[in-house]
Amino acid sequence: MYVTYSARLPEDASEVLIPGGLVTPHGTCMAVETPEMAEVVELTTGQRAYRIIPEHEEISVTFRATPSVGSYPDAVFTPHTSRYTRFADDLVDEVVEIAGDLTGPERARAVACHVAGRFTYGHPEKRFNDGFDVVPALGCGVTEGSCVDINTYFIAALRAAGIEAGYVTGFFFPEEKGDTCEDGHCWVVTRIDGAVAEWDIAHHLKLGTRDIRPGLNPKPGRRFACFHSMGLNFSDLGIKDMKAMIEPVAVANGQAIKFEAPVISFKVTAPA
Repeated sequence: MYVTYSARLPEDASEVLIPGGLVTPHGTCMAVETPEMAEVVELTTGQRAYRIIPEHEEISVTFRATPSVGSYPDAVFTPHTSRYTRFADDLVDEVVEIAGDLTGPERARAVACHVAGRFTYGHPEKRFNDGFDVVPALGCGVTEGSCVDINTYFIAALRAAGIEAGYVTGFFFPEEKGDTCEDGHCWVVTRIDGAVAEWDIAHHLKLGTRDIRPGLNPKPGRRFACFHSMGLNFSDLGIKDMKAMIEPVAVANGQAIKFEAPVISFKVTAPA
């Protein structure tokens, strides 16, 4: 199985950064290396990525997915201090009130349902944590947020509750769209007493429910994980404290730039 990502390079961009891939309990998805790809290492997590200096305005990257499986790397669950992962004291207080004396998976689910109750799904121009050096508590309010926003809050809330949690990024192809999607996706994994569970609050909200339960695909489709964690650093490209790498990005002067209108497709056989 293959995922192909094609896009037009923005005018000011001179390089492209590509997630290297990830092994998970559900399969492996890795970037297919080509001669123009040079390996780089993300300093915070040690993950492999690739850089390309394109010779043309159009770029195309292919990822190969296989059924071979393994455990999530420990680095997925390791907190790395950044403005995207530090949580405010009032978020700790909020979580303690919600989770109470619950333990194990029920504690995680209580946090998940609480987070779902604080968001409606959408893509706001201003994110709830813009301008903050920590992830703030939302209190009793409800705010609009994308999968990125929701999971930023969810990860912080889980860790504030003392639960091991990680942020995973990649691609999701909705069943109703067949072999295409519009952009990358992110979700959360927890590890409690050695048992791993995946959570996708955004997809529950899209389906009209805030009764959150663990599972990869509450919304039917195909999912491919390619990278993990927040607060990333790629010194070879001058990138510092990048929130996350959800899909390939263009790079200009040390800044990651999301491609506009990429073409993302899924094929069972290798692309021609």
